[in-house]
Amino acid sequence: MPSDSAFKRLPATPSETVQLWVEGQAVNARRGESVAAAVLAAGLGPTRTTPVSGAPRAPYCMMGICFECLMEIDGRPNTQGCMTPVAEGMQVRFQHGARASQEETA
Repeated sequence: MPSDSAFKRLPATPSETVQLWVEGQAVNARRGESVAAAVLAAGLGPTRTTPVSGAPRAPYCMMGICFECLMEIDGRPNTQGCMTPVAEGMQVRFQHGARASQEETA
């Protein structure tokens, strides 16, 4: 469910937009921005929970260092949303706890 996000896009030259799906909800994003930026601008999140305590987490550093932005993107768990550019029709799911092991998914 969207909330009023403190993350705001700066005014920019109009750019092409793409539509991705976040937890089944359509989200419009600017071509070239990251999945994490699109999710934050839409006011969605937290984007994952921790494996140990289940604490909610969300994108933080936006440059690939902290790993707080891990999401399942197009079926791939543990994908850094801040390092993944948006694409038309992309499917994004928030990651809850630890990802399933290879044995569990086979």
